[in-house]
Amino acid sequence: MERLSWLPAQAGVTGPGCPGPSSELLAEPVSAVTSLAFVVAGGIIAAGARRRRPGRVGGTSLTGYALLVAGIGVGSVIQHGPRPPWQDPAHDLPLAATLAFVAADAAAGLLGRRRVWWWWALPTAALLPVIVLAPRAGDLAQAGVAAVAVVLAVLRARSVPAARRRTAAALGLLAVGGLVGTLSRAGGPLCVPGSLWDGHSVWHVLAAAALVVLAPVLGAGSAASPSPAERAPSDQRSPRSTGER
Repeated sequence: MERLSWLPAQAGVTGPGCPGPSSELLAEPVSAVTSLAFVVAGGIIAAGARRRRPGRVGGTSLTGYALLVAGIGVGSVIQHGPRPPWQDPAHDLPLAATLAFVAADAAAGLLGRRRVWWWWALPTAALLPVIVLAPRAGDLAQAGVAAVAVVLAVLRARSVPAARRRTAAALGLLAVGGLVGTLSRAGGPLCVPGSLWDGHSVWHVLAAAALVVLAPVLGAGSAASPSPAERAPSDQRSPRSTGER
């Protein structure tokens, strides 16, 4: 998939990008470099996850999410850089997996259950042959997963007040990035052929930022086991209450 402009309304829409500078090593140097924003985002999410406590709003493990977000960046560098024959699965699978992860997490929150890994891994695996054998159909399937992720995230935000602000901010960043990316396509009003300006690169940075903003919300509403510190008040009864001396 050459260009994935924005998740909510244009996921999977491909087409000619605005022609920019190129080199022998990197087909689209600016987009390749800004793809690293997702790798940085993954690192930020992983660092933040180490400070999270289970049992809180958004208190589930985010290690997998951090790796998926970083994987988006690696796959995007491959596609915008050397462009090997396997660029489509390298680019699309981490993206599809991240979307499925967000959708699965929101569904778990709405159901009041813990997120289960296969809720997002199985749909991603099912997309692999589609992406490889029928790229256009794979693009449309990713658009469907993106739409489901957005709808479920919004529904979760409505039911969990603590998730509303970050969900709205993340969707806002995606919308702005998608709009800039769309208007910067070939023939668009923001397309400046041959310049370092690249609207798709703006999309990279804003989408990566949106995934970081959304991270603390993941796990909101889900059933989670209380941490030892949280169990202490109820589990450690005083000698007076138990009759012990």
